[in-house]
Amino acid sequence: MKLKTYLFPLLVLAFLNCKAQKTTLNYESNHIKVEQLTKNTFRHISYLDTDDYGKVGCNGMIVIDNGEALIFDTPTNDKDSKELIDWVEKTLEYIVVGIIVTHFHSDCLGGLNEFHKREIPSYASFKTIELAKPNHEQIPQIGFDGYLEIKVGNKKVSNEFFGEGHTSDNIVSYFPSEKVLFGGCLIKKIDASKGYLGDANTNEWSNTVYAIKDKYKNAKVIIPGHGKPGGKDLLDYTIELFKSE
Repeated sequence: MKLKTYLFPLLVLAFLNCKAQKTTLNYESNHIKVEQLTKNTFRHISYLDTDDYGKVGCNGMIVIDNGEALIFDTPTNDKDSKELIDWVEKTLEYIVVGIIVTHFHSDCLGGLNEFHKREIPSYASFKTIELAKPNHEQIPQIGFDGYLEIKVGNKKVSNEFFGEGHTSDNIVSYFPSEKVLFGGCLIKKIDASKGYLGDANTNEWSNTVYAIKDKYKNAKVIIPGHGKPGGKDLLDYTIELFKSE
């Protein structure tokens, strides 16, 4: 009896641990990765071959609620976008109701055509749409000025332009329900270099990120454009990195 009494709670704990592990949904192939960050948010990662930095992992975000999904930034090409959308719809069993593009570079909209083929509406600031026109065959369909609040299921995500930094059009997206901020390439991972500055405004970069930090005081999870997510230390690191400019 004593042995059974001792083993029972251990078996319960083991069962609960296995159950908890199964609720975390991650995915990895040769082309993309998906990592669950919170109950309703994921980071998707695709890869861009560059001359200066080699093969670069590029982050995006997925937010889900009540049978619907929003994707923030496309994978870097249409083939990887297809794989990502298929995973969301077949594995998560959520309908993708929109794609939000955070700035005009290829690591944000390189896979946009696949979304349009599936009649998934795309959103971006008017400035992003204008900057994308000379360089991309596919451009976002629905523009907005400065701020857009978009619904997913029964929840909302805010998308806002705070100022120039990595580009003149970079926006960030915030999911208040779970305090997750997708900073895109405006936000740097810890110990990152300044990276590509061809379209940057380094004089305003720190001021822009400081304004984001001031507004989203409750943010807990920060997703940078490249590299590992973290907390508000990513905002502080980015501010300091460009402070002397």
